[in-house]
Amino acid sequence: MDFIHDDFLLHSNAASVLYHEFAEHEPILDYHSHLPAREIAENLRFENLSEIWLKGDHYKWRAMRANGISERAPAGNVDSYERFLSWARTVPCTLRNPLYHWTHLELKRHFGISDLLDERSAKSIWDRANSLLETEALSPQAILRKFKVRALCTTDDAPDDLSDHDRINSQSLGFRVYPTFRPDKAVSIDSPQAFLPWLEQLSASSNTSISKFPHFLDALKKRHDAFHAAGARLSDHGLPHCYATPSSDRKAALLFEKTLAGKPAAPEDQEAFASCLMLFFGRLDAEKGWTKQLHLGALRNTNTRALRELGRDAGFDSIGDSKQAAALCAYLDLLDGENALPKTIVYNVNPVDNYSFASAIGNFQDGKQAGKVQFGAAWWFLDQKEGIEAQLNALSNNGLLSRFVGMLTDSRSFMSFPRHEYFRRVLCNLCGREMENGELPNDKMLIGEMVRNISFANAESYLGLRLPPPSEHKSGPADRQ
Repeated sequence: MDFIHDDFLLHSNAASVLYHEFAEHEPILDYHSHLPAREIAENLRFENLSEIWLKGDHYKWRAMRANGISERAPAGNVDSYERFLSWARTVPCTLRNPLYHWTHLELKRHFGISDLLDERSAKSIWDRANSLLETEALSPQAILRKFKVRALCTTDDAPDDLSDHDRINSQSLGFRVYPTFRPDKAVSIDSPQAFLPWLEQLSASSNTSISKFPHFLDALKKRHDAFHAAGARLSDHGLPHCYATPSSDRKAALLFEKTLAGKPAAPEDQEAFASCLMLFFGRLDAEKGWTKQLHLGALRNTNTRALRELGRDAGFDSIGDSKQAAALCAYLDLLDGENALPKTIVYNVNPVDNYSFASAIGNFQDGKQAGKVQFGAAWWFLDQKEGIEAQLNALSNNGLLSRFVGMLTDSRSFMSFPRHEYFRRVLCNLCGREMENGELPNDKMLIGEMVRNISFANAESYLGLRLPPPSEHKSGPADRQ
């Protein structure tokens, strides 16, 4: 039997029924990813397996480093096959790491390859995969259709050009691609050398001369409006913790002027400024009916040598141990007190905080919008079988699993869409086991409809994204391999 078989991760008859009848064929709404819209708009063709699979995947880079492979292979300028061979040598060492599951699930679903990847099978897999990459069937647009992606949300800085999203959505491709407003750099007044060049970009993109704090807020609002016009209905913030100690507008203005003069803000001043802005962003989201996403707790770029040599987002990040619960509740409370709390999804990266987050969301449900505040899918270091089950358990024990908006890829790779399948299998196995143990009713329609909704329908209803009409959902010949 192949390693990736029909009942992979499904360890009961009930789990198999739930997955194959209720989850397997549901479409995908991938509402948080880091895929580049330009590559989709241009339908970029990938030269080889290394380019589509290893180019930006810091999960794999970390594994190769841990396996004693020189930095030249993960992030350096090496021959494509050499990089792939380094990964092939690493894969057998990833047993019990989710990368082992993801690797073979991706090979199976994209290329129909069932072989286990190692140094011996590398050349054969390389050749077979590359021959398929030469065809239209594995272009970015064809991949989105193949995996029934109805809508994809990219992650975009406030000044970013959104024309590629418009190019995509002006065509009948069977899916939509929308930007997500992520203005993290707007709060970085502790680092004028980074903040000031970014401010120039914001000024240009918003056509606003920015010399005062009100001009700054006006420019951000104009960009928020532009994102809305491009179809955006979500914002996102990657924060060490929620900022919930706001300054007055007067103090924020003074801090802004000091930053314009090149003076870095002290930590407590940066916290106050960021808190002021986070309230401003919350109000903008609430006014437009958007969903705010809060990715909390990551400890980023911890290796200063690697940061200097390789730059940011190269795989040198960790789970942080900041105290999260009080700040999260305080931030949500400030917005709720103004009647300006938008729909919100909070993502946790530290398993210690699962129950804090899962209980906190219950404090701010309003009785009008089902599941208005969501405990988001297991994220980053927790995005694996054990972490997914822990998030599902914490949510189930403190809230309503039936209202959960489900999975996303959070990925920079077009190979990552099988992570939705992985999540659905874990969900079905968890529920199926409890059905057979008598902890849930042995009612496949009752449990199955919940699974179906978590797989797609809950996110569709909650997020309010405009999806393509049914006439666009038919796949072309290249999508039915």
